[in-house]
Amino acid sequence: MTISLIHFNPQTGTSASITATGGVSVGGYVNHSWRGLGGCATQGLYTNPWYAEKAKQLLGEGYTSREVIKRLKSEDAGYQQRQCMVMDRHGNAGVIDGGENIPYMGSVAFPHIAVAGNMLESERVLTCFAESFITAVCTNAEQVLAGREAPRYAEGYEQTLPEGLICALEAALDSGGDKRGTYSASLRVESLAQAPIDIRVDWSDNSLIADMRKVLGHVRSADFQSFLSQLPTT
Repeated sequence: MTISLIHFNPQTGTSASITATGGVSVGGYVNHSWRGLGGCATQGLYTNPWYAEKAKQLLGEGYTSREVIKRLKSEDAGYQQRQCMVMDRHGNAGVIDGGENIPYMGSVAFPHIAVAGNMLESERVLTCFAESFITAVCTNAEQVLAGREAPRYAEGYEQTLPEGLICALEAALDSGGDKRGTYSASLRVESLAQAPIDIRVDWSDNSLIADMRKVLGHVRSADFQSFLSQLPTT
């Protein structure tokens, strides 16, 4: 199993993602966030790790997410074994849900936010993931979830994006998560206004969410925040 969420805010250029899996070192392969450009999560029965490199190139050339997905499929004879989300700078998502992935497998997309997963207990894992995140960051969550409005974000929400992403992942895992258990997770936030935040737990036997929060706690410490504040943003 792998489950991922990607988010892109077209107004600020902030890109964020979080992913978790039943295997080791998910952050080395799956979630990619590119400030001002979009994001990608590449996973599946046999992940194609090169999707992200190609997606970033095409997004930089002005392709939409759906055009990127079409291109990825056309160049990969094994795309039925893949699951991939791509989000462009407009916050629109395109998805590959290859038919050879292990069920439950699926994806859900809203403006600026998309989730996808495979080898899940049920569809409810995806809906909990999306609902938790949208409720945490949007002032019009009910309308967004109903498909009636684009997101309107709470003031300053980007400052607590890592916390919101971890809470959303926790809700997804509590609703069923991976049939095998979940052992590694990765979170990334890229902003035009500050240095990136990149948090990874490559293996955790019984406390994945607690370990993610532990690492985030160190990132939030005064000493590390002082260090981050001195890093260039361009």
